[in-house]
Amino acid sequence: MSTDVVAEVVIRPIRDSDAEALGRVHAQCWHEDYDQLVSAATLENLSPRRMAELWTHWMSQGDEFTHVAALVEGEIVGFAGSGPARDEDAPRERELFFIHLLDAHHGKGIGQKLFDATVGEGSVYLWVPSANERAVHFYERNGFTADGVAHDEPFLGESIHEVRMVR
Repeated sequence: MSTDVVAEVVIRPIRDSDAEALGRVHAQCWHEDYDQLVSAATLENLSPRRMAELWTHWMSQGDEFTHVAALVEGEIVGFAGSGPARDEDAPRERELFFIHLLDAHHGKGIGQKLFDATVGEGSVYLWVPSANERAVHFYERNGFTADGVAHDEPFLGESIHEVRMVR
């Protein structure tokens, strides 16, 4: 018999009061997710305060945007966001902009809950770093396939090679 206790996960829309916590979690997620993709010096310039300012901006974008947070024991541990497609040659009308979850919470189904709350079963596309195999596999499990389009995305003064995936 297992004695592991799984904490309750709450997925909810983000609130204005979440900006500071989202900035902190976003900065930590970028350190965890991108440490193999960009230099340590680049990540050193990443500021939770600046990320909080970005969140304040993103939260004001309007009703066509969906931003959700995952909370465990009242603390934000991940987030996701989607909205109208940003690319001129977009293969779908909606785009999944991001989904990030602190490493300590991977493998517990929280990422799937974030994904489901953000895009559901709808047709959507996304960009993902080609070197992030864990993310690519996650999207493949959710019905996405790479459509052959790729680009180098500027990231904090460096660039990350991304592939487009479509469902």
